[in-house]
Amino acid sequence: GQLVESGGGKVQSGGSLRLSCTASGFGLHFYAIGWFRQAPGKEREGVSCINTIDDSTYYANSVKGRFTISRDNTKNTVYLEMNSLKPEDTAVYYCAASEKLLRLWEVSEEYGYWGQGTQVTVSS
Repeated sequence: GQLVESGGGKVQSGGSLRLSCTASGFGLHFYAIGWFRQAPGKEREGVSCINTIDDSTYYANSVKGRFTISRDNTKNTVYLEMNSLKPEDTAVYYCAASEKLLRLWEVSEEYGYWGQGTQVTVSS
């Protein structure tokens, strides 16, 4: 199976992008899908997560009120709607999936499956 991200690109500060993460070829259920990002020279950080059991959502403080995570089960796709983008949002964004219940959604080790990443660049 694989997770494939799309939707990255270059935008100006204040702009918007919608990232997609589509899962295919997996023969198991994912309890959570998360979005992480990694900027040059920085550690990977959790951005958002959606629990597939009850659709509860989680966000990093830095993106609350600007980013929205959602999913479309019919398309096996999770979205990350990003509004009011800032230059500090520039990073490679990865989606990740966990086949177990999470203890801490923002910890990358909780996820067993990762996409290849998509670049988001926000210019000032």
